[in-house]
Amino acid sequence: MLKPVDTDAIIRDGRVAGIFPGEIHKGVAWWVGACFVVICRARQIAVAHDDHPTTAEFHRRFCRGAINAVHWACQVSDLGATDETQLLHAMKELGSVPGARLSTADSGERRTVTIRLYAADGRPVTEDTGLARLREMIASDRVPIPVNDQAKGRITECRNLVEAL
Repeated sequence: MLKPVDTDAIIRDGRVAGIFPGEIHKGVAWWVGACFVVICRARQIAVAHDDHPTTAEFHRRFCRGAINAVHWACQVSDLGATDETQLLHAMKELGSVPGARLSTADSGERRTVTIRLYAADGRPVTEDTGLARLREMIASDRVPIPVNDQAKGRITECRNLVEAL
């Protein structure tokens, strides 16, 4: 694994989170996106972010990981900058699909990047519903490999799903 991380430290308490730079790096978002698609067996997911400058690259890499997850050909609905309520509404509107929201919190010089994952029913993914498996996949370097172009999903901007709220 390139640039390993302490998975026990960053994947816990119902989220993936760590101080950037340091505990977490941008590649983690790709790994989480790819593993999340496999764990959920998702053909489509909704992804949102908080519009923080640090979050932008994590968001981009999460989406790229999701569309490259083995042969799922996952379609990523990019909702842009939204809050949790808007994400949950869009997930339902898209047919009850899983979702993710990425955010960054500033505390002086420290930036903590957080990736929250949601099951298709809108409930947060927990240890028992996927975080333990996600942690194990990343820790054991079993992140799904990129696929060929024919099996790759695509990213579609779907900001219209949240603009009306």
